[in-house]
Amino acid sequence: VQLVESGGGLVQDGGSLRLSCAASGFTFDDYAIGWFRQAPGKEREGVSCIRSSQGSTYYADSVKDRFTIYSDNSKNTVYLQMNSLKPEDTAVYYCAAAGAFCGSDWYTVPGYWGQGTQVTVSS
Repeated sequence: VQLVESGGGLVQDGGSLRLSCAASGFTFDDYAIGWFRQAPGKEREGVSCIRSSQGSTYYADSVKDRFTIYSDNSKNTVYLQMNSLKPEDTAVYYCAAAGAFCGSDWYTVPGYWGQGTQVTVSS
């Protein structure tokens, strides 16, 4: 099983980034897949999740109307388009495939996590 993230980096306040998570080794449609993040000294936060077979998504209040999650099932890949980035979005972003339903803590049930990718937003 592999979840390979890409797309992190350094961006200025108000900028955009797109994260990608390429999945392999499991049935893509069987899981809710998305991103959670952890900043230094802060608790983990579920950012966004998608269960494409159900047409369901979840967004944390802190990212609603700025981030968009979508999937390309033909590539077993989930994307997170992040616009209007703020310094408080700075964190390590982890891709996770866990459980069957999206929600704020969907990533805490048994599943798979990627290695993480750093997103830094400078002010």
